[in-house]
Amino acid sequence: ALVSALLFAPRFQRPREPLDAASAAPPVSVAPPEPAPPLSALAPPAPPPLPAYVRVNPASATACHAGMVLVDGIYCPYVGHHCAAYIDKEKDICARFEPEVLCEGRLQHRRFCIDVFEYPNIEGVRPAVMVSWLDAERACGAEGKRLCSVEEWEFACEGPQMWPYPYGVARDPEACNIDRKIAMPVLEVFSDPWKISAEVERLDRRVASGEMRRCVSPFGVRDMTGNVDEWVNNSLGKLDDKPFRSTLKGGYWGPIRSRCRPVTSTHNRWFRFYQVGFRCCADTLDGGKAVAPADKTARIPRRSPMADPGGR
Repeated sequence: ALVSALLFAPRFQRPREPLDAASAAPPVSVAPPEPAPPLSALAPPAPPPLPAYVRVNPASATACHAGMVLVDGIYCPYVGHHCAAYIDKEKDICARFEPEVLCEGRLQHRRFCIDVFEYPNIEGVRPAVMVSWLDAERACGAEGKRLCSVEEWEFACEGPQMWPYPYGVARDPEACNIDRKIAMPVLEVFSDPWKISAEVERLDRRVASGEMRRCVSPFGVRDMTGNVDEWVNNSLGKLDDKPFRSTLKGGYWGPIRSRCRPVTSTHNRWFRFYQVGFRCCADTLDGGKAVAPADKTARIPRRSPMADPGGR
């Protein structure tokens, strides 16, 4: 009897009354998941391509430290350009050069690595300033590098074409950070460590490394003219007298020469200022010579035309 009761009990349970239509919960509509955005939408926009004249050596990845490019080619020790139109003849600021270059001296084969950007060699970061030549030497040494020589810096800037500017024969104030108005520094402030920072900020006209997309040399080195002056090692200079070994190249953001060949060798190795920075060079990782006599077959005509990428 007990088993029968358990079996048939469900049949005699009071059926549940249906819910009133008004009190019934509305159906829940579940929207389909939104499609994931394509990967191209998540990635940052690709930077504009480098100018067509730039040829980054594919061996850079194996011959150089990260962040450096390989410079490999024939360097002319003495190069002459003739200015066709001056902006300021007294300051040697040239708007356009004649399309012919003069090469003198024994040709050299140069093969070395150089930082793509000014120190700290990070794209999107403003380069360091207020750095002495000794500071620059130590900083490069800490990374297993060295200061560039005058000749290395020049070759990396002008390329095998021996251009006066890293981008050609005509000055372009829109290509590199040059020809900007400058404020006059208050020199006595630089002897007061509590006021230096504010004065440097007042005078500062640097831009972030790589911001000037067309300021690139034929080897793919960025911001070589303008932005900040760069310390180099001048083997023909002296430690304690002019011309000093502590030499500057490239110029800064002001209205000055801002070319590949000119040098400034009037500052000693302790000098530091609001527009002075540097970049580093290094021997190649494969142990090749940084400089050697050019092969006998190498030849640059004494006078040769400079191909101008802009057709100016």
